[in-house]
Amino acid sequence: MAHRIITQVIITGTRVLGRAFAEAYKQAAASQQYAKQAGSSNSPGMANNLASSGLTLDEACKILNVRPPQGGKTDMESVMSRFKRLFDQNNPDKGGSFYLQSKILRARERIEMEVREAAEAAEREAEVKNGWKPKVWKDR
Repeated sequence: MAHRIITQVIITGTRVLGRAFAEAYKQAAASQQYAKQAGSSNSPGMANNLASSGLTLDEACKILNVRPPQGGKTDMESVMSRFKRLFDQNNPDKGGSFYLQSKILRARERIEMEVREAAEAAEREAEVKNGWKPKVWKDR
């Protein structure tokens, strides 16, 4: 009688584990397909939405308490001053939080990336509008 109960427990446990592994494999395959589709799509907003360590632009602006860049332009001096102040306040050596300090750093990087990408896009657009004019260096 005891051997029958032990056998049933083993068989039931094996079935549960088998189903769990099969479900985990299905989820991993689905997430791999999703990542492949997101990476191959030509929508830059999809890739850049969470570009800097999972922060959106709105989150980054809320962390540093600055306005979002309008048209790709923002006051980088105010961003840097707020970054320096908050980064120093959250120094772990002074009793601050390393986690908050890293969030502040990622927020600054996200805002800088957004401004840099907007400037590059404006530069490309101006180049297309005015035509490409290479800089030629002449030896005199």
